[in-house]
Amino acid sequence: MKEKNKDLKLSERAKNLGTENAFVVLEEVNELIGQGKDIISFCIGQPDFDTPQNIKDAAKQAIDEGRTGYTGAAGIPKLREAAAKWFSKTRKIKVEPDSIVITDGGKPFIMYSILSVADYSKKQEIIFPNPGFPIYESQTKAQGCKGVPLYLKEEKGFNFDVEELKEKVNDNTRLLILNSPQNPTGGVLSKKELEEIADVVLEKENLWVFSDEVYSQLVYDGEFQSIASVSEEMQERTIMVDCVSKTWAMTGWRLGFMSNKKLAKTFEKWVTNIHSCSGHPNQYAALEALTGPQNEPDNMYQEFKTRRDIIVEKLNEIEGIECLQPGGAFYVWPNVTELCNMTKCKDSEELRKRLLYEAEVAVLADIHFGPKVPNEGEHIRLSYATSQDKIKEGIEKIKDWVDKNK
Repeated sequence: MKEKNKDLKLSERAKNLGTENAFVVLEEVNELIGQGKDIISFCIGQPDFDTPQNIKDAAKQAIDEGRTGYTGAAGIPKLREAAAKWFSKTRKIKVEPDSIVITDGGKPFIMYSILSVADYSKKQEIIFPNPGFPIYESQTKAQGCKGVPLYLKEEKGFNFDVEELKEKVNDNTRLLILNSPQNPTGGVLSKKELEEIADVVLEKENLWVFSDEVYSQLVYDGEFQSIASVSEEMQERTIMVDCVSKTWAMTGWRLGFMSNKKLAKTFEKWVTNIHSCSGHPNQYAALEALTGPQNEPDNMYQEFKTRRDIIVEKLNEIEGIECLQPGGAFYVWPNVTELCNMTKCKDSEELRKRLLYEAEVAVLADIHFGPKVPNEGEHIRLSYATSQDKIKEGIEKIKDWVDKNK
């Protein structure tokens, strides 16, 4: 007798849905740790600090006061006001509370943006950075759009060529995704570069910008710049997104906020359709993060800057590795082309696996962040969101492995 459920099929969309490979590698790491291996992990972009106590206390107080039911889909008014003031202060522009929508972290806004400005299966295009955060590409495909990678070049400090952007933008382009500071390279877009990008965008009538600014408070050289600050017209075109995850060590609280006056009501409908609202107590935690004392985030910032300097120096001491100093976030993207040749690894993914299983150091390979950029060689990503001692120990393990295998 034929099994009833044997031929039940998934949609093509579900079968082809991409993922974030940092979590896939993390499963490998946890399995090895469970076997008693002493793994030093550089694979997850998560601050190793605890959420500041005042923020935790605000959430506890909200729970004790019974703030545990539904809120408005766009978020509680006090948090929307605080996010508007935060954007206004840090981006040096005027942001109104009615342009703000709160949701569960930054990822949903990627989907909501594509759903709001592009139509399924109409050959409309989304341009995103490559290498880049993998959810840009996976959501582009899931929403039936054509993904167009915009290559980040090492010779440009892991920024892209504006001339290449001009060539790739056309009448079918609906969304340009920018990420600065950038994951995985740590690259930062300058004001001049943002002005040049804005000129390209404003030439097209139906082109929006999704500006992923979740590392906005982790710029180490100069000040953070948002493309929304270039002009009022550019602010109208920009879906500006930030989170509490990185700045306040709140990854598990899942709280992000966006600003765009024209799209706020549309995004509010998406929130209503998909998850009703963000966690009520979590919103009060985020409110405290934005409005409370900033001494702990300031200390985290200084520590990340010190760690950046340490990991770049240590990596560049290893034969076969060349590492540029990133301008922001908490990632390095060293070139390991020569190291692969020296150790007879065919590519960065084979190198990653050997480092994990032989050196007991976890990193990510460039293929975890999109297709390889032509003529750019091999790269790996290391997150320095871990202690100075772990950084030094992990890099020493890599060095020992290289010395044994070159």
